[in-house]
Amino acid sequence: MEPELHVDDVARAAERLAGIANITPELTSRTLDERFDAHLRLKAECFQRTGSFKFRGAYNAIAALPPDERARGVVTYSSGNHGQAIALAAALHDIPAVIVMPDDAPAVKRAATVGYGADVISYDRYTERREDIGERLGEQRGLTLIPPFDHRDVMAGQGTLAMELFDTAPLDTLVVCVGGGGLISGCATVAAAMGPVRVIGVEPEAGDDVRQSLEQGRIVELPDTPRTIADGQQTRAPGAHTFPVIKERVDEIVTVTDEEIVTAMRLAFQRLNVVVEPSGASALAAVLSGAVDVTGQRAGITLSGGNVDLDRFRALTA
Repeated sequence: MEPELHVDDVARAAERLAGIANITPELTSRTLDERFDAHLRLKAECFQRTGSFKFRGAYNAIAALPPDERARGVVTYSSGNHGQAIALAAALHDIPAVIVMPDDAPAVKRAATVGYGADVISYDRYTERREDIGERLGEQRGLTLIPPFDHRDVMAGQGTLAMELFDTAPLDTLVVCVGGGGLISGCATVAAAMGPVRVIGVEPEAGDDVRQSLEQGRIVELPDTPRTIADGQQTRAPGAHTFPVIKERVDEIVTVTDEEIVTAMRLAFQRLNVVVEPSGASALAAVLSGAVDVTGQRAGITLSGGNVDLDRFRALTA
């Protein structure tokens, strides 16, 4: 399959998001720059609306719907961040939203989703397929399904993160956390239009479906839901829309352990003064662990979200 996503799609998403989504800060650290003999810019999506990059894609996808279809409402499935994002984006458009969320989702993510006014439906992520539940609810209630990553407008919205990075200064390398591939698809599309930029994705070691897929040149589905602290990266396979983009525009996928993710969470808190959730820390973990070599380079690194409750953060980083 040829990639369906183009940089013009991302540009249109940026227009829809203007004045709605936050232009998130780029954090720097003299300590990190000296350690790696590099210039690192960390894109802090923990300061995005709903606490993660997911708001970009969710809002863009809803805003792009035909008015009559949008008015009927939307449904999605999510471990938390996309669900929160859809809930808020739907509230901003004054339409109903139904979120299919695992019963073990972080309490802070569930509470925020309910707080934005969405109807939350629980399921067991290890025994039930969320895709089946979402599709069934969409048909029963006449709602439009907006999946968390495998959707052109979602991918385009996520790509606005990279557009903001490149608007600030050039990059040699872009390091992006990977779940189903929506964020890295959008970001890699922007990077491809900016000239020679190395794009590297990062997955948890327990859930390396995208790495296996890229190495084999086809979509590889893991037999079971990955067991990892990075709940936002517990996908079993890249999407039919995201994988062609990854195959063409991403240079490499690397993995990190849960322990390396925790080390990155600690460093972000201690040196950057930010709280990052496990999934949000994986790209930084790859740099800190040496899985990605950024020596002498201008590197952008995603801190993709900060939705972790205090007890969970304390337990992981103690």
